[in-house]
Amino acid sequence: MAILTMSVVVLDIGLRRVRREAASEAAVLRERLTALERTARPTATPSRPAEEFVITELGSDPGHTRPAGSVRPAATDEAPTVPGPLFADLVLRETTVQAGALLAGVRRALDPETRARVRVAMRQELRRSRKQRRVETRLARRAWAARQRQQPDAAERVA
Repeated sequence: MAILTMSVVVLDIGLRRVRREAASEAAVLRERLTALERTARPTATPSRPAEEFVITELGSDPGHTRPAGSVRPAATDEAPTVPGPLFADLVLRETTVQAGALLAGVRRALDPETRARVRVAMRQELRRSRKQRRVETRLARRAWAARQRQQPDAAERVA
């Protein structure tokens, strides 16, 4: 029980630290967003006639469009990378959530009501299987007796 309590305390401390870090990162991102919004200017509409553009293309940049007849650019093999601290944060969060779910499941499984429900279900299944076994034994005995009645005695066949 002490180990479980210690685990919960350690997980709680880690969760609080992660939440503080996430809140500080969110504040930094909000500041960056407001700075970008201030510098953004509306773009002027083009005066020339619009060309036909392909706007759905797998593997291209989401903001990039190209004319329908143009040649497709070569694809880059660079995979997106996640910085180390962010990766560690994601792993810690996922592990924390999984540990919490496991603890909740164990607590629910060890609940006296759940154990009693399982005990009753096992007793019912045991009774059902015994009854089924008795029925099958009775049928097998009847079939064996019928075969014995159909066959002539072994003593009469020898004579």
